[in-house]
Amino acid sequence: MTELLNNTNKVEEITQKDVTKAYLRWHFANEIPHSFDRYLAPSLLYAMSPILRKLYKDDDELRAAYKRQLLFFNTQLTWGGGVITGLMSSMEQVRAHQVEDNEPITMTDDLMYNTKAGLMGALAGIGDAIDSGTVQYIFIAIAVPWAQQGSALGALFPFISFAIYQLVVGLFFSRQAFKMGRNATSLMADSSIQNVIEFLSVLGLFMMGILAGNYIKLSSSLTFALSGKEFVIQEILDKIVPGIIPLVTVMGVYMFYQKNGLNVMKAMLWLTGILVVLAATGIL
Repeated sequence: MTELLNNTNKVEEITQKDVTKAYLRWHFANEIPHSFDRYLAPSLLYAMSPILRKLYKDDDELRAAYKRQLLFFNTQLTWGGGVITGLMSSMEQVRAHQVEDNEPITMTDDLMYNTKAGLMGALAGIGDAIDSGTVQYIFIAIAVPWAQQGSALGALFPFISFAIYQLVVGLFFSRQAFKMGRNATSLMADSSIQNVIEFLSVLGLFMMGILAGNYIKLSSSLTFALSGKEFVIQEILDKIVPGIIPLVTVMGVYMFYQKNGLNVMKAMLWLTGILVVLAATGIL
């Protein structure tokens, strides 16, 4: 009976399947329990809870683990969420074995939270630059010609492709971070990784510029006569600075966001009003 009780209380090993399940829980619950004081920590705890229950059989240790993973947390879905989910699974497993074997606890609460806090902001910046600033615009650029032709694929392709991409990338990062444990932190600081991130960030800026230049159609209808010859303003602009009006429009919206925050509806109303006035006066 004693041996059976000991086996029941024994720490269970975390498998790749457990980590996959944890990431999927994080992925699909990411923004649902969003709160002001903890931000996305409830989502992380929801993701980690099956793993914590496998690791900690003592109620006090389990409660402590829950509290540890419920501290303030905020990061990007795939890069931050994937890496940190896998990394926390690895670190909690190490701590559980230290508790079980009555060893000195080197995997302290402070160490785990400081690791998480140090990574969540940096990885969020990387993930936003690559996923939101680059990859999604590549999918949109591919699909815009289909949308212009009236095909539903133009609307569905970016949405479905980006969703699949994020799921695959997040699963990959969570599994790799679990395998590497704390070494995953040093990997993200590697110079080659940083060069790739920098390249993709620049590529994202190019993609946004290409989309604006090709698909924002604004032109001036102003003309004037000089010495009996008619001059068309748009033709002059095209010879000097092609695409200047779409560029000014994009930069104007960007400056609006910089000053007023990401208020899309307000920006659309202002932009529509300005364009209506310019069109009514014959400037555009």
